Amino acid sequence: MKGIIDRFEEDIAVIELENNEFIDVNISDLPKNISTGDVIELLDGKINLCIEETKNKKQAIEDLMDELFE
Repeated sequence: MKGIIDRFEEDIAVIELENNEFIDVNISDLPKNISTGDVIELLDGKINLCIEETKNKKQAIEDLMDELFE
């Protein structure tokens, strides 16, 4: 299952999952250098950063913002 890092609260990361549910995960359980908006995959108890998908989502948001403010 995939999710997006929604926000950080002290030592907890709040992750919004594909099914629109939210879960809390200890920051220490996440890959290093993770940030808000990053796409992650939860697979077999491991959390992996989806670098290419994160890049694509951030570009899509940037494109929408550019279009909005033209």
